[in-house]
Amino acid sequence: MSDRNLTSLDRLLDEADKFLRHSAGFSTSAQREYPAAELPDAPLSATERKHAAGLMRVNHAGEVAAQALYQGQALTARLENVREKMREAAIEEQDHLAWCEKRLRELGSSPSILNPLWYSGSFAIGALAGLAGDRWSLGFVAETEQQVVEHLESHLGNLPGKDQRSRKVVSKMRDDEAEHRDTAREAGGATLPGPVRGLMRMVAGIMTRTAYRL
Repeated sequence: MSDRNLTSLDRLLDEADKFLRHSAGFSTSAQREYPAAELPDAPLSATERKHAAGLMRVNHAGEVAAQALYQGQALTARLENVREKMREAAIEEQDHLAWCEKRLRELGSSPSILNPLWYSGSFAIGALAGLAGDRWSLGFVAETEQQVVEHLESHLGNLPGKDQRSRKVVSKMRDDEAEHRDTAREAGGATLPGPVRGLMRMVAGIMTRTAYRL
């Protein structure tokens, strides 16, 4: 159904459905193959498994937040081509969400219990970014994805050396996020002021430390 055929109630129900699916523990389906499907699941010590699960829980929480950011921005973006870019990115982020869910199950763990908070806050931020104008909205995407790329690269250095399945998932996610960053920049995303970038890093740090444990 195209956007012009959706009523306000349709949009509200659609967003409520997304909130429940992405934040309340419903399983997510991926459109692309699981990157680690062909790799053996090497035995990990209890400490290594717990650490890997904590990192993948952080990544899952980040993908929940990414879904909300893109949905919020798509809702308030002014130009149809910008809304479409947000939707396309959200589809790929859904693959990431499903991959992280799968790896968490393989590690005998579960997503963050605070996912409803991550989703709600990120949706509000995304909607506000969209209201600020498409150049700023795209700039917000570019900066967000740049910080995510850095975050995923740090995880590649922190995951247990034997955990090749988690590494494969994180590596593919990093490549996708870099592509999202470049697409947003090429579409005209503005460079965000330094204080805004710093605030984004501070908020991301809080979420990372919390989701690792909860």
